[in-house]
Amino acid sequence: MKPIRLILTDIDGTILPRGRKVVSAHTRAAIRSAIDAGIRVGVATGRAISGVLPTFDGDTACIRTALAINGMQVYLDGALIHEEYLDHGQLAYIADAVRAVPGAGFICFGGPQVDEVYLVSGKVDDLAAAFPFYAEKAQPIVAVPEAPIVKANVFVAGDMAATQALIDFLREEVPGIGFNLPMPGFLNVVPLGYSKATGIDYLCGAMGVGLDEVMVFGDGGNDLEMLQHVENSVAVANAVPEVLEAARYRIGDCADESVAAVMLALAAGENPFAG
Repeated sequence: MKPIRLILTDIDGTILPRGRKVVSAHTRAAIRSAIDAGIRVGVATGRAISGVLPTFDGDTACIRTALAINGMQVYLDGALIHEEYLDHGQLAYIADAVRAVPGAGFICFGGPQVDEVYLVSGKVDDLAAAFPFYAEKAQPIVAVPEAPIVKANVFVAGDMAATQALIDFLREEVPGIGFNLPMPGFLNVVPLGYSKATGIDYLCGAMGVGLDEVMVFGDGGNDLEMLQHVENSVAVANAVPEVLEAARYRIGDCADESVAAVMLALAAGENPFAG
């Protein structure tokens, strides 16, 4: 294994167990140790940066490098180096299409910090079943805002089977845009072919780093492309089956702070997967 110069980790289900709101002090310390060792470390998440900071208890050092909104916003050392926008007409079509699906709806985000949640279609109660945090902030509106949009999601009050049925429906109804599935009841909307892997390429180009000098960690469907894209890909034990299959390495459960153990080994100059 070449020396690792860039570490990117998903948050929810990878370093933040479901149901918890803040990444542990131990994991935050491991991230800082790797940074102190000269490795850039950041998050690769579906959240906007404004939604990431509270999960690190305000520790900005942990998120200065980041792929936010599934790579739609790319940050390096605190600077936004790339931003991708969604097609307004396609979003309006999605918002209308999901009205035909019971329990489903569409939200998009705005504001300077991408922290204003607009409920364009669907019910707040159904959104609460899928993503309670966004339901608390949701503002019902009648149409997709005209302002540029970098983050949008589709939700459904249902299990994984219902979520997969919704994504299959949308891929047929709106073939010109991409969807991925980070967790039951919730879909990310992205430009067709765009993913966290796309954001990694922007970061590597800006840093002058090869893909073989990158390590990524994930657990969910929206991590799949980046794990397939990077040689040193790592899945936590609680990952979905397709992520476990795609990853080169497998480690312990998110709840056991397994990602932190790997980061500490890398910070010490060790190969955590040797032998």
